[in-house]
This record gives sequence, C-alpha cells and structure tokens, in this order.
Amino acid sequence: MTTTPSETPSPTADPIVGPTAGSTAGPSAGSTAGPIVGSPAGSTAGPSARPTPSVQLVSDLVSRIPEFRDVYENHVLHQGGVQPHVFFWDVVQNTVRSFLGETPDETPDETPAPVAADWRRTLAFLEEQSCRGVLGIDEVIVTSFLGDLPSPQEPGHAIVHQLGPVMAAKFVRIRPLG
Repeated sequence: MTTTPSETPSPTADPIVGPTAGSTAGPSAGSTAGPIVGSPAGSTAGPSARPTPSVQLVSDLVSRIPEFRDVYENHVLHQGGVQPHVFFWDVVQNTVRSFLGETPDETPDETPAPVAADWRRTLAFLEEQSCRGVLGIDEVIVTSFLGDLPSPQEPGHAIVHQLGPVMAAKFVRIRPLG
C-alpha cells in the first residue's frame, strides 16, 4: 500500500541521522554515525520508498556541506522530521552570516559555536540543484532561499550579486526590485 502526502506516515528513518523518534530499528535520532540512509518522514512506506525531491535536497545539502549537520539535527529534533521550507530559513541565515563574515551565535550552554558553512559552497550547491529543473527542489530554493534573502536595505543584500546565472534569473523574476 502506498501512502499519499495527505496521510500520516508511520515513523521512518531520517535521511541523515537514522530512524526518527518512535522507530525501533537502527541508530538513535541524534546519531551522526554511518551513511545517509533510510526514508525521511513524509515519504512513502516500504523498502523502495524514495524521499521527496525537497527532502532529498536537504539530505544532499547536509551531505555536501557538513557544517549544516548540527542545524539539521536541531531542526529534526524540534520539527519531528524534515520540513525543507522551515530548514531553509536556517540555511539562509547561516549563508548570509557567512557572507557578512559573522560567526554563528554562541550556544546558551557556552559550548563552542558551530562552524558556519562557507556561503560560496552553499550558493554553488544551490545553483547546481537549480540547474536540474526539478519542481520540488525549485520550490524550496525559490520560495525559501531566494525569497528570504535580505532586501536592499538590509545587511547582506549584496549576496544577491553573487548568485549563479540560474538562481539570479529566478531571483529577478520573484523580486524584480531586489
């Protein structure tokens, strides 16, 4: 039986850290050991289940740019699974801070701040993904990355001049005034 997006899936393995809360097999939800395996929350059940393109985008981003792993793990903990549009708010904030040369905020328990992902690597990855023309990927990148970049009067707006040609064209379509 295949579930539809409107049905509530049973707990499944998270694509980065293993099974989500409530799952009985594999590493615990906070584990970072091992390869990216399993089906994300929201995918169809069964061994041949594939994550949605937007969830796969998140998985691929964290695999390619491991500096996002802590942000990802915190996101999954608080959201109960992968919510790509919500996760990308943190990607935007991290990317703009990196562009401005700022470090991520210190953590409340005074542990060392996470390492910021280099903004150039993030933009290169997103440009590569934008070139694929996959609807679910484009929706997340356009709506939850490009749409959330700083406006002209905000610090970090100059990052829009660093976008690759595909993302720059999409940015101009959604925000013609910057």
